[in-house]
Amino acid sequence: MTTRAPFAAAVEFANVLLTQDEARIGATPKDVVWTHRCTTLYRYRSDRRRHPVPVLLVFALINRPEIFDLRAGSSFVEFLLEEGFDVFLLDWGRPGDEDADVGLDDYVCDWLPWGIREALRAAGQQDLTLLGWCIGGVLCAMHAALCEDRRVRNLALLTTPVDTDGSLYAHWVRRDSFDVDALTETLPAMPGAGIDLANKLMKPVTNFWTTYRKLWEDVQAGTSRRDAYQSMAKWVADNPPFPARAFREWVTWMYQRNELLAGRIELRGERVDLARIDQSLLVVTAGDDHIAPRAGTMPLLDRVSSRDLTHLDRPGGHIGLMAGGKARDEIWPQIADWLGARSDAKEKT
Repeated sequence: MTTRAPFAAAVEFANVLLTQDEARIGATPKDVVWTHRCTTLYRYRSDRRRHPVPVLLVFALINRPEIFDLRAGSSFVEFLLEEGFDVFLLDWGRPGDEDADVGLDDYVCDWLPWGIREALRAAGQQDLTLLGWCIGGVLCAMHAALCEDRRVRNLALLTTPVDTDGSLYAHWVRRDSFDVDALTETLPAMPGAGIDLANKLMKPVTNFWTTYRKLWEDVQAGTSRRDAYQSMAKWVADNPPFPARAFREWVTWMYQRNELLAGRIELRGERVDLARIDQSLLVVTAGDDHIAPRAGTMPLLDRVSSRDLTHLDRPGGHIGLMAGGKARDEIWPQIADWLGARSDAKEKT
């Protein structure tokens, strides 16, 4: 195998790292349907729509939703469009200091249902599929567990934390030295870079050494994929702030007290009861997920009332499961098949 000369490899290695901001991500054409404060609802352009039931994508609060549409040829959005789905995206935007008072109830009780309403209005349909990933999955589950929203026919939850006991996050924030109240009283929003650092410290060797070592080895061997590396690196480095009240509630309810699983969360006087979830439900877990471990998602299957319940467990990590090199062949087709079987014009299951 031919390898690059050390100097040439060093130049290419530095060039890949220093120009990653030039990577084009989230490039699939889309139109703004609705906005409110920081939140924007997009509809992706398509002339192939054949499934009546649209799909509304919802991602986390700590990363940007471009992960659904990372780059051409490696885009879940692009794949769904090719499969004939009408695809919408709810983008939570970039909160500022003025959004310090935004809480989980704003996302679950207002912005998510308003996004559902506007997506259905734009699509001219009566019901849709909610597809949530990571914290986005929790927000979708909370909405379905809070009210009987007949507009949500199908619910797909990808690598979604439900039971946080035993997780590394819980181990960190349950310490007496971690005072979330003092933190959120001082800062109107948690800096995205700080949250990103905490996430990387969960696997420090991988994040601070192995990733760069592998890139160096690939550059030396002439096998590096600049587009693949840079698109993911750019997405990973882009972390919006987390509004103070929502961050305090997330940490306290989910990780310090594990209240979602226990059914003790109340939003605007209404209890979030997982037993209310009765939609056709798809739960996807990743065997190597350290952010939302499989064991922390599985209890959901015993709490819901859904009669149509599917669980897919596949190798991979929290992000790699859906955005890794094998996702297009090994997980996206299964999700599309599940959606397709439940997205026709028939009555709800």
